[in-house]
Amino acid sequence: MFLKNLFAGAVVSMAAVGQPAPAAPTTAGPVVHYRYATADGVKVFYREAGDPRAPTVLLLHGFPTSSFMYRNLIPLLADRYHVIAPDLPGFGLTEAPDRAHYAYTFDRLAQTIDAFTETLGLKRYAMEVFDYGAPVGWRLAVAHPERITAIVTQNGNAYEEGLSDGWNPIQAYWKEPTPAHREALRSFLSEEAIKWQYMHGVPEALVDRVAPETWALDYSQVSRPGNADIQLDLFLDYANNVKKYPAFQAYFRKYQPPLLAAWGRNDPFFLPPGAEAFKRDIPKAEVRFYDTGHFALESNGPEIGAEIHRFLDRVVPRQ
Repeated sequence: MFLKNLFAGAVVSMAAVGQPAPAAPTTAGPVVHYRYATADGVKVFYREAGDPRAPTVLLLHGFPTSSFMYRNLIPLLADRYHVIAPDLPGFGLTEAPDRAHYAYTFDRLAQTIDAFTETLGLKRYAMEVFDYGAPVGWRLAVAHPERITAIVTQNGNAYEEGLSDGWNPIQAYWKEPTPAHREALRSFLSEEAIKWQYMHGVPEALVDRVAPETWALDYSQVSRPGNADIQLDLFLDYANNVKKYPAFQAYFRKYQPPLLAAWGRNDPFFLPPGAEAFKRDIPKAEVRFYDTGHFALESNGPEIGAEIHRFLDRVVPRQ
């Protein structure tokens, strides 16, 4: 109490003689803003950080998470980049329109995110894509190749050799979209299954880096009324992503975007050959493997973030 009163008295005394008071503590690192924008008739939640005059990086998340997965990466990039991370429709805090009026397909998700980029006036941007974010991002690139300055794919697939046996139950649903096959996939939405996605393939020495609120938050989101059917619709429509792989690969070959594949080597869904395959179409593509699983940013965020930063600094033009 004595020290507190002494400090307060010193401030008053300095003010009285015209001396500046001690500066208030400041927050370290870029400020992250939490905002909404309406696009394609959908209220889209997004995180934004960095100078809007800097080159933009668009972060697209996957299943079953949201832009929350980029909470640690955003400040790492926002020192030199304008970072935008939206939640896809049906995920996170973005509106989940009724299935009767909004088709939960990857074409429609891409349409909404495309409209979102136009609402925000994003003329050119690099993309970081993960899991579901990849087929959304590939569609944006095919539709607007002139807008894409660089691509980072963190376990975001575009090749059939990248699909593991973990897809077998979903592929059975593609072949026979029966109610029985659909119901069998509900187990993918359990808390145990979501936790497994986060923890599988993470070395024992790194398991305590994976924050438990990640799967708890994801499970709370997919447990909302009606959300399970949204996810099951997207499981079925993922077959159309595989059909579009040749079109995505043609884009890679024609436009040769700078590309970094930062891959969790132990991913149970997207195998390392899927990362290596990018070099077939983009010979200068850079491929980095990390000894971890699907959600590589959770266990290896600082080193992956540093690699992404170095990559963007090399390839993204700055005014």
